[in-house]
Amino acid sequence: MLFMDIWSWEPEKRDEVEKRWGKYKYPEEIKLIGEWLDITGNRIFVLYEVDDPEAMIAANHYWTDIAKVDCVPVMEAKKVAKIFAEKRK
Repeated sequence: MLFMDIWSWEPEKRDEVEKRWGKYKYPEEIKLIGEWLDITGNRIFVLYEVDDPEAMIAANHYWTDIAKVDCVPVMEAKKVAKIFAEKRK
């Protein structure tokens, strides 16, 4: 399943986030699709695929002492629209 994480941190945590980010490796079970940094603030958006919820929990737990992690299950909009259309039949 696809997940979009939104990690945010306070400005005073920036240096610690940068330090960890430089050496961070995602668990093998996580297939990273992309990462996007919010250039106007202290956030990063991470899109990945994972089947094992324990891998997702471990990956996100690594950051929760210095950042807030919002984890959202996502699906391509056209695919969702098709599912909704089929259910209306």
